[in-house]
Amino acid sequence: MGPLGGYRIIEMAGIGPAPFAGMLLADMGAEVVRIDRREAADLGVPGREPKFDVLARGRRSVAVDVKAEAGRQVVERLAAKADALIEGFRPGVMERLGLGPDVLLALNPRLVFGRMTGFGQDGPLAQAAGHDIDYIALAGVLHSIGRRGDAPVPPLNLVGDFGGGGMFLAFGVVCALLEAQKSGRGQVVDAAMVDGSATLMALMFGLLAQGTWKDERGVNILDGAAPWYGTYATRDGKWLAVGAIEKRFYEELVGRLGLDLGALPRQHDRAGWPDLRRRFAEAIAARTRDEWERIFTGSDACAAPVLALGEVAAHPHNAARGTFVTRDGVLQPAPAPRFSRTVPEIGASPRPPGADTAAVLGDFGFSAAEIARLTQDGVIGRP
Repeated sequence: MGPLGGYRIIEMAGIGPAPFAGMLLADMGAEVVRIDRREAADLGVPGREPKFDVLARGRRSVAVDVKAEAGRQVVERLAAKADALIEGFRPGVMERLGLGPDVLLALNPRLVFGRMTGFGQDGPLAQAAGHDIDYIALAGVLHSIGRRGDAPVPPLNLVGDFGGGGMFLAFGVVCALLEAQKSGRGQVVDAAMVDGSATLMALMFGLLAQGTWKDERGVNILDGAAPWYGTYATRDGKWLAVGAIEKRFYEELVGRLGLDLGALPRQHDRAGWPDLRRRFAEAIAARTRDEWERIFTGSDACAAPVLALGEVAAHPHNAARGTFVTRDGVLQPAPAPRFSRTVPEIGASPRPPGADTAAVLGDFGFSAAEIARLTQDGVIGRP
């Protein structure tokens, strides 16, 4: 069992960052129970088989009408026996449901109440709608990604939803759980995607203040401007990534490319970068991606094949470490990080909403008669 074994966490169902946090916590061994709605909700994604909802893996589902008084009481009783609760609604929604932190912490003073929003619990934009692209735009991330003179390029929804969102929520919840062990008191974790995304840019803000990072796209060493930190097309129409920043790695790269270091512009001579990029591009275009991988294997040239999603599991390194696993026919990443003693593993396959309602409530102390009455009244049960 993973390092969070023994912790109970309630997750109010949603999309994006909060489910990602729930997956991370469940992968680490926590017992995470998802509270789904009794009615179908417009979550902006089409219906799909549960097995394809990878973010929902590892936890059981209870479907509750939380707008009903009896449904609210169900959530209160679950939270009273939990270590943490996470939710991803706009500020004030849980309070309007009668399930805000003041109510639940009064019932369970040790409860960690994790809140995931885009803009945070306060501030002028707290109640505004948004998605990943909006949050990273406000944090300065989006402005910094893309080619010079071109439009900013959204980095999928990796920075706002996941790196700056769900991962920070999970981190905050675990920090608060550790503190609660000492103080015996829970607290509210205010995780905002703007805040998390800004934190991911800490290095760049330091370099900007130092004067070694320019506040524009496509002109810096890590944004694709440097010839030795970018991607190049290979002879077969695939791509090779190079990231040879340090002098010794750069010299290894040049040598493996078959180029004469003395005949090239100096590595950090920006005026020579266009010519250096052309020379790199010509050399790399002469061979296939797999040929280059064989040439660079075992070297410190910091070059790697750009793999498509369908290729990653078969790569020898990923295969050796078990970086990807297949569950119910669905390829997905294995739990990370790894631990030497408390080994994480994927728990239950993603469950349909409400599939485990009776079993979970029984585990939390509800009697069979109570479960039957709540089911008959339409308070719990599958949508």
